[in-house]
Amino acid sequence: MSTTEIPAGLVKQLREETGAGMMDCKRALQETGGDVEAAKRLLRERGMAEAGKRAGRETTEGIVLSHVDEERGTLVAIGSETEPVSKNDAFLAFAQKVLETVDQDGPEAAETLEDERAELVGKIGENIAIRGASRFDRNGDETIAAYVHPPANKIGVLVKIRGSDELAKQLAMHISFAAPRFRSRDEVPAEEVDAERTIYENSDEVQSKPEQVRPDIVEGMLRKRFFAQTVLLDQEWIHESKTVEKVLEEQDAEVLDFARYALGG
Repeated sequence: MSTTEIPAGLVKQLREETGAGMMDCKRALQETGGDVEAAKRLLRERGMAEAGKRAGRETTEGIVLSHVDEERGTLVAIGSETEPVSKNDAFLAFAQKVLETVDQDGPEAAETLEDERAELVGKIGENIAIRGASRFDRNGDETIAAYVHPPANKIGVLVKIRGSDELAKQLAMHISFAAPRFRSRDEVPAEEVDAERTIYENSDEVQSKPEQVRPDIVEGMLRKRFFAQTVLLDQEWIHESKTVEKVLEEQDAEVLDFARYALGG
């Protein structure tokens, strides 16, 4: 079939079935002799090749989506290179599909959407990445809450606790702003604590003090400057002046798990 023999209706059909651009569809049909299925495969191959070329590009824009129901809570972060793409209908549809897939089948299921991600990269022309995916299942009296910070929807948190719905929502908001990396001190790798301790020990601030008081000063610096920044229980509660650990104690509550995703430079 020559170039002039590709009917406009065939181009339209391929475009509707793949979402690819009109000229890309036309070229694919020309190269495959008007074979729609072969043209689909060609478009997919080109999309994957495009995805491979763009894989290293940073995806600092995008969107975080969440879903919570009686059984579970789900949080996903889908990155794009630019803000306009994060508002693109095809991008948003893909992000929603990632959320639904992870909600139904778990975080590992996001890998099953790799072909669709690659095709989207080829269609949109910039890198798209699944930056994070978490699902917490509810057991017994556990409470799950999510918070996605508006209006940009680029920071989101999923939290599972033993405690009230209101506390779970407040914790999710706190985590979105305070960005803890660990739930408690015993989750912090010992080598990371040792590295911080060494930095403080060798600082002019500590070395200028009498030798016998230096260990106490170092431990105080670790508590105030490291644990209070990186450990959830040690952080100051954003809603009032007390630690998160104190708030939990007062409400006889416990944080079981959390996930936080933040898109940005």
